[in-house]
Amino acid sequence: MTAALFISDLHLDPARPAATRAFLRFLETGAREAGHLYILGDLFEFWIGDDEDKPPAGDVRDALAAYTGAGHRCSIMRGNRDFLLGRHFAAMTGAELLPDPATITLEGERILLSHGDLLCTDDQAYQRYRRRVHDPRLQRLFLALPRGWRRRVGAIGRRRSRRHAQGLPAEAMDVNQAAVCAAMRQAGVLQLVHGHTHKPAIHSFELDGRPATRSVLGAWDDCGSVLGWSAGGPTLASLPFG
Repeated sequence: MTAALFISDLHLDPARPAATRAFLRFLETGAREAGHLYILGDLFEFWIGDDEDKPPAGDVRDALAAYTGAGHRCSIMRGNRDFLLGRHFAAMTGAELLPDPATITLEGERILLSHGDLLCTDDQAYQRYRRRVHDPRLQRLFLALPRGWRRRVGAIGRRRSRRHAQGLPAEAMDVNQAAVCAAMRQAGVLQLVHGHTHKPAIHSFELDGRPATRSVLGAWDDCGSVLGWSAGGPTLASLPFG
């Protein structure tokens, strides 16, 4: 059995039913071959709160509940799109909510997990925005709004995010290597797994004279992206939507 599987950036949304179908099928098949499934952010394109009732929220909640109910472990980290996932969602699905960053141990190896947006420090405007929307007081005010209002605010935010990204050089949208090294050094690890950048790859480099690895998860655009972790270390694979 694979020790763990990692996925991120599914961006599940009514406009992308193929990705939702692929994820639900994955929970019924390949995900059950792992000891632990980690979802490292942006499971949903946008999350207005745990009272969300529009598709595919219900189907995803039910599928995750069936997965954990069958004895499988699942941990979910909030991303930049679904940072409002809360304790009620965790209770309904049986999943554990992870902080960002989080450190785990697999096959005797300490691994740092992150969604990845915290490491994109070259985009200072985004980092300021991130600090604002993670303010608990602002989140409570937003969650007190009617669902329709929250959906409209979310749609406006997504349009602004797309315009912001279009005006940035490619390197500003990637992680900063100095930030990567600092985070790994602080956590005392030589392995990092993250998503967010939509650039699936396994990067090898030196951290303070020792071999280190940064594994990047891909987005579920035309196919799924899954990172498996076994005794041999990390392996990336594509999951056809079929």
